[in-house]
Amino acid sequence: MKEGKIKIWMEAFRLRTLPLALSCIGMGGFLAANNHVFRLDVLVLCMLTTIFLQVLSNLANDYGDTVNGADSKERKGPSRSVQMGKITMNQMKTAIVLFVVLCLASGVSLLYLTLGFNLSSFFFFLILGVLSILAAITYTMGKRPYGYAGLGDFSVVLFFGVVGVMGTYYLFAEEVNGLYLLPALSCGFFATAVLNVNNIRDIESDQLAGKFSIPVRIGRKNAIRYHWFLIGGGIFAALLFTVLTLQSYAQFLFLISVPLLVKNGMAVQSKAEPDELDPYLKQMALSTLIFVLTFGIGLLI
Repeated sequence: MKEGKIKIWMEAFRLRTLPLALSCIGMGGFLAANNHVFRLDVLVLCMLTTIFLQVLSNLANDYGDTVNGADSKERKGPSRSVQMGKITMNQMKTAIVLFVVLCLASGVSLLYLTLGFNLSSFFFFLILGVLSILAAITYTMGKRPYGYAGLGDFSVVLFFGVVGVMGTYYLFAEEVNGLYLLPALSCGFFATAVLNVNNIRDIESDQLAGKFSIPVRIGRKNAIRYHWFLIGGGIFAALLFTVLTLQSYAQFLFLISVPLLVKNGMAVQSKAEPDELDPYLKQMALSTLIFVLTFGIGLLI
């Protein structure tokens, strides 16, 4: 493959989204380490499966948004590969199939490594994995993509939060801890805030394309209030977990990330132009990663 083509595919993979996708895996790993059940091989396979799943989602979104009209000349965000003609629709469909296979191969390997012949747990997580793949594809693809109905936020909270964190922890420990729902919600809310920045940026082009995201449905003013709710809810969930499990004041280390989260909320509130908002997708994603790192380190020291 020529160097130029490799660059085009790397752009289509949208590697800048990977830190956010890996945040929930990191949170699950830190919780496992805190309970002395951490395994490096499990973490590596969890990360690999998540990377394949996130790239699959990015490719499917590239294809689906072009077909459904959200990626048009009116869109103010970064251009997509299919929209610009850099990758043909057939090539993108082939890549999507390839990453479905990679997700399944990596996911099944992970389940065999962690659960072995515990068939009930194995098939439960296999079903979750298939649902994750379907969610990644049908967000913008198909006749009735759920992202166009404004259900993407729920999906992000579920898969980047509850399933991502608690599922990862279970693969280490083979147990469920209800308290871990709180840091899982923090990850889910912050990941949804990234999506919300994206949807506020694209509110005008999404309206034209018939994509009824939350900001399109409730308007920019209420979408900003919703953004503050997501940020505040994520911080509150982390604080509540810390208070309920407090053994050391080092657990409050994650508060270092709060100014970064607040900065994102202030930017979304004050910046009206799409070009001005775009950098704050990356800023929110990196802020989430910093939150997870400081939260986890605070648990372990």
